[in-house]
Amino acid sequence: MTTLASGTDTLTRDALTVLQPGFTGTTAPDWLLRRLGEGLASVGLFGRNIASPAQLAALTAQLRAERDDVLVAIDEEGGDVTRLEVRSGSSFPGNHALGAVDDVELTQQVAHELGRRLAACGVNLNWAPSADVNSDPRNPVIGVRSFGADTALAARHTAAYVTGLQSAGVAACTKHFPGHGDTAVDSHHALPRIDVSAEVLAERELTPFRAAIAAGTRAVMSAHILVPALDPDHPATLSRRILTGLLRGELGYDGLIVTDGMEMRAIAGTYGIERGSVLAVAAGADAICVGGGLADDATVLRLRDALVAAVRTGDLAEERLAEASGRVRALARWTGTAGRSPEGTHGSEIGLHAARRALTVTAAPGLGSPSAFAPLTEPPFVAALTPVANIAVGDETPWGVAAELAHLLPGTVTGSFSAGDGTGSEAGQDAGRAALQAAGPRRIVAVVRDEHRHPWMSRALDTLLAARPDTIVVEMGVPQACPRGALHIATHGAARVCGRAAAEVIAGVTGP
Repeated sequence: MTTLASGTDTLTRDALTVLQPGFTGTTAPDWLLRRLGEGLASVGLFGRNIASPAQLAALTAQLRAERDDVLVAIDEEGGDVTRLEVRSGSSFPGNHALGAVDDVELTQQVAHELGRRLAACGVNLNWAPSADVNSDPRNPVIGVRSFGADTALAARHTAAYVTGLQSAGVAACTKHFPGHGDTAVDSHHALPRIDVSAEVLAERELTPFRAAIAAGTRAVMSAHILVPALDPDHPATLSRRILTGLLRGELGYDGLIVTDGMEMRAIAGTYGIERGSVLAVAAGADAICVGGGLADDATVLRLRDALVAAVRTGDLAEERLAEASGRVRALARWTGTAGRSPEGTHGSEIGLHAARRALTVTAAPGLGSPSAFAPLTEPPFVAALTPVANIAVGDETPWGVAAELAHLLPGTVTGSFSAGDGTGSEAGQDAGRAALQAAGPRRIVAVVRDEHRHPWMSRALDTLLAARPDTIVVEMGVPQACPRGALHIATHGAARVCGRAAAEVIAGVTGP
């Protein structure tokens, strides 16, 4: 175990230990290495920190040269939310695609392979899986990150994912407790509220978390949501009733509790990150995630000092801070001793295999069945009807089918068309007309993402299909809208492998 700087007192070390900060760059800055020597025990990685597997392995080795038991955390859900492959798109379909297949052994295999790749790069804590039941189809932040809207399905796949990931030696962090699925607000921007009874919460939201706990999840992430039936005054991250009373007491969970990013507006815009962090630890959180947007030494020092000051003024019990830091160190010990099961027989193509199985293909009534569809032999025009990306996904990760179709049908042309979140009829019609003009005589493949949440997108499709009924439609979000088009392909996610699976059907490489 690395020896910490002798000049750092116990209280200050404990305050540093509970922080999970991010940083910028693909090598560790000097300030981060210095804080690791003083007691910082965790580091959070994002897409900005990763250029390649080899670079990531070198970065984690640099961190461990300073502190050999450091927790290196990442937000790698696979599917739409990827950090390992932020510039290319994920090799693994996300939760919604796995839920659509509903094969728990496949989910476990996918999670194990993803965990194996993380472990090979030196990452030992993954802020995944999402155990949220996507009960509100308007949800702007969960969607395909959920296994689905069925509670039992979400529960069994959450447990399978936890088991698969941890069998690779990477700690799972099941999120977003007590459940973020029934929200129509993104907590990156504001404080969501869930107004259902405690009975509904117990039967719906909490069931996948019970399954995760039974599967041995090493960490649970709290949600920045207000749930009046549980606590009318405090969001879950700051609620002692929810974190200590419910999660610890009623559900019997004794592992690490991690907060969602404290710089998100749901907390930072109301409480501020310093006060919010103190309240979170006092409520029962053990680790403070901050670094998605705030990633510098000044932020770490502000939070460290806020925690130390709160102990000295009596606003935070020293025993509570010591308990929290002890859980961080306990998880670090587990990652150092966790056995890794051998690489599965499924191999590195398990993600593409899963994406192919997840496709739902529907033919236009006149075709009778998808098998009657004639694959394209000429390069098409891909019209990507592009919504505003949510912050969790980010807008830097490519998505769609154009790149994959171009491999199969060289000469494929693409264009992106958007009306933002416009709701007026003209917004969608203009996007549709622009796509028609750009396509010319080429066959059109229209790619959408959550058509049901974007009225302009539906109107754009109306315009396209009225003029070109032979248009192929690919839905890469939650397939809530009715299938339409000469062929409708629902991928249940926008990972790179989902795009490839759809492209194979369009080009006739695999059967629909």
